[in-house]
Amino acid sequence: MKTKLIIVIAALFLLSCGNNENEFDATGTFEAVETIVSAQASGLIKELSIEEGQVLKAGQKLGYIDTVQLSLKKKQLEAQMSAIISRKPNIAAETAALQEDLKHARREQNRIANLVKADAATRKQLDDAGSQIDIIKKKIAAQHTSLGNSVSSLGEEAEAIKAQIEQINDQLEKSQIINELDGSVITKFAEESEMTSTGKALYKIADLSTITLRAYITGNQFSKVKIGQKVTVFVDSEADSYKKYEGIIEWISDKAEFTPKTIQTKEERANLVYAVKIKVKNDGLLKIGMYGEVKL
Repeated sequence: MKTKLIIVIAALFLLSCGNNENEFDATGTFEAVETIVSAQASGLIKELSIEEGQVLKAGQKLGYIDTVQLSLKKKQLEAQMSAIISRKPNIAAETAALQEDLKHARREQNRIANLVKADAATRKQLDDAGSQIDIIKKKIAAQHTSLGNSVSSLGEEAEAIKAQIEQINDQLEKSQIINELDGSVITKFAEESEMTSTGKALYKIADLSTITLRAYITGNQFSKVKIGQKVTVFVDSEADSYKKYEGIIEWISDKAEFTPKTIQTKEERANLVYAVKIKVKNDGLLKIGMYGEVKL
């Protein structure tokens, strides 16, 4: 009789240990940072090579939006730029004739100065030669000013065209659909041959290499956890068994809230709890929305 009693007690003890093994400190669901990628240009989607579940790399080209009109506009602006450049005056060439006149006038002044010394010419003739030089100099200065104003005006026109070309280049670049993040395509919102516009969603992407379990702890547990603390995360594997993962607490809410309805029983939902985020390295089996259990 005594032996049977010992066996029963031992069995109850083992059963109790087994039940404690499955008692978890917190429960939650897995989530990830999801980013909606939108079109940066308007037009017909000529190519969009993605499928839901596809793993993408940052910098990967996925397709492009029709750029025919932009290319034609760029050619038109480049032609206008060439026309402006061709109208730009060559100041040296434009004033070359006056510069020759100035040289001739100075030679004439020197000749008359020599004649004055030899009493073969009058002082008035020498003054007239000097006045002629001054007149030519003023003509050259006026032409420099006029041509300079013309160059400045054409330069401003060219800068305006250049800015428009840079805008077109930016639009052409944004017409290329380039993925900016490492991650997996969660949802695809657009298809090839559809019209799109700037800001319209194309697809949703999330990095699932690490995934976050948002779980909830009680007020009693709140003082026992800290950022960077390692915990054990359990997810359903097979019938009556769990798969273990190592997790690290990366965020703890400082405000209490009511337990989410999807997490606990009706009685427990009335309790105030604190949300925590636990970062878990994903081996490919963890999914967004999957339930997880935590042992602190």
